[in-house]
Formats: sequence, structure tokens, C-alpha cells
Amino acid sequence: MGQTGESSSNLLVIEDEAKLAALLSRAFSASGYGVTTASGGIEGLDVAQGGDFGLVVLDLLLPDIDGFTVLEQLMQASPDHRVLVLSAINDVGSKVRCLEFGAVDYVSKPFELPELVARVRRHVRPQNGSPEMRFLHVGEVELDLQRRRVRLPGRESVGLSTREFLLLEYLMRREGQVCRRDELLGGVWGYSFDPGTNVVDVCVGRLRHKLGGFYIETIRNVGYCFVDA
Repeated sequence: MGQTGESSSNLLVIEDEAKLAALLSRAFSASGYGVTTASGGIEGLDVAQGGDFGLVVLDLLLPDIDGFTVLEQLMQASPDHRVLVLSAINDVGSKVRCLEFGAVDYVSKPFELPELVARVRRHVRPQNGSPEMRFLHVGEVELDLQRRRVRLPGRESVGLSTREFLLLEYLMRREGQVCRRDELLGGVWGYSFDPGTNVVDVCVGRLRHKLGGFYIETIRNVGYCFVDA
């Protein structure tokens, strides 16, 4: 098996549900990770063997071999593998079995996307959020990736809610790029479709208030763009 480098910020997602795999890929990529996906257990084992992954996100219900077998083979090949199980199987026995096999965490479906991202962060830091780079800077805006606070020159840092933090991080990492509302709904809220909600606009309004009304530009009928004012 490939070695799981301590500093690697690459994730391997082994998930057969295509829409969920795409959602996870977008969300993890937005948080600064490199993401590779595999739709089955055999493919996942093969990919893991040839790659360097800081964390494997593993579904247990796979179409070819079950996730328990994948987890066991991963750990037998390299005890250094870090595996987070993400599964609709949520009985205590299955959780205990996975943890005894060596999984570092177990998240049950359905799940909240911000919590899952937070758990991934707990086990591996993204490239732009490593201990040496705790802060994300865009122009004069400083985002503390650990404490979830934002600071502007000459002002005290301001605390952000989970959604505010994820939305601001998403926009800052794409400075100058137009982010569509449906893209933000998927990357920050975890929606795979547009439910006709205005949560993006409401959250942007709260962020603008905390940022003094600057930095987030509205692109009419499209979405939003973070600009270095």
C-alpha cells in the first residue's frame, strides 16, 4: 500500500453513490484538500496502494466488496493509514468493529457537512491550513482557520459562525472568481440541488456586516465574488 505521509493533504473518498461522492469532492476541495474518488472497494484499494493520502473517507456499503474488508486490508497493508468511516450503518457493533480495525473516526449518515469537514480537519490539515500556515490572507483580510475568526487592519478579530466561516473561506480561496449560488449551496451547505432558499444571501449579508460592508461583491443574477477592496 502507498504510504500515508504525515504532511499529505490529499484525501481518498471511497463512495459508490456518484452524487454524494461529487458533493464530498467539492466540499473537501473548497477546504483546501486534494481529492481523489473511487466508486468501489477494489478500485479504492488499488488507488490507495499507488497514492499518498492523509486520510481515506470510506463508505461501508460498496457494490463489490464491503467496507469492513476494505478497512481491514488497508490497515493490514499499512497500519499508518488513517481512515474515517462514513456510513449509513450506525449500530454500535459496526462502529466498534471499525474502530478496533483501526479507523480514526466514524461518522453516520445522514450527516451535517460542516461537522464532517471539521472532523476531517481534525485528522489532517489542508495545504493552506497546515500548522505553519494557520492564517489565510487575501489582501488585508486575515482568516484564522483554527479559531474561525476574521481580522481587518486596525480592528479586533471577529468570531464567525460555522456557515459564515465556511462561506468566507470558500470565497477567499477563490478571490476574483465568480462563485455561483448553486456552487456555494453545494460547497458550503451540502445541497446537491437548489431548494429555492435564500440562505446564501442571508449569510453573505451577515458576513458583509462583520467585514464592514466590503470585500464581497454581488454579481447580479449569478452569485458572489471576493475582491481585495
